[in-house]
Amino acid sequence: MYSRAMIKLFKIKDQKREDAANSSGRAPVKKQSAGELRLHKDISELNLPKSTVISFPNGKDDLMNFEISIRPDEGYYQGGTFIFTFQVSPSYPHEPPKVKCKTKVYHPNIDLEGNVCLNILREDWKPVLNINTVIYGLILLFMQPNDEDPLNHDAAAVLRDNPKLFETNVRRALAGGYVGQIYFPRCT
Repeated sequence: MYSRAMIKLFKIKDQKREDAANSSGRAPVKKQSAGELRLHKDISELNLPKSTVISFPNGKDDLMNFEISIRPDEGYYQGGTFIFTFQVSPSYPHEPPKVKCKTKVYHPNIDLEGNVCLNILREDWKPVLNINTVIYGLILLFMQPNDEDPLNHDAAAVLRDNPKLFETNVRRALAGGYVGQIYFPRCT
């Protein structure tokens, strides 16, 4: 009985606090989920290289959806600009963010629909990882494309069997052109 009375007292106190905030003309404060709090911390601690930029297309109030622009400064993809969307669930960091590449790219680890093959976005995700780790994983994909775990099997086979042709195909795709039957819009 005592605990029920205490709970009721807390509810009344919370209601009074909310009523006071509403009567002062301010909008009620929206409670942030644990995922939003953690993401806010991750974003405030980002340590991005100059070649990488974060933006919030829906405004700073929507931290759970943002974009990262990566412009590699070395490797096959040097000079290209690649946009990735991040959708972060309220259960973050217990679930990895959903990441898609908006830029159509000729890459063994990114398919033509923008799905990304990065182990830490799937089976190797752990709650101790953060957004910074994911971004550096994406940057690494452009520095060292991996032909052993591909989503684009054709690109992976060319990288493995004929690296010079792979480099030519990447350059053609970055400049805006066809690789085989597939057209890639310019992304430089």
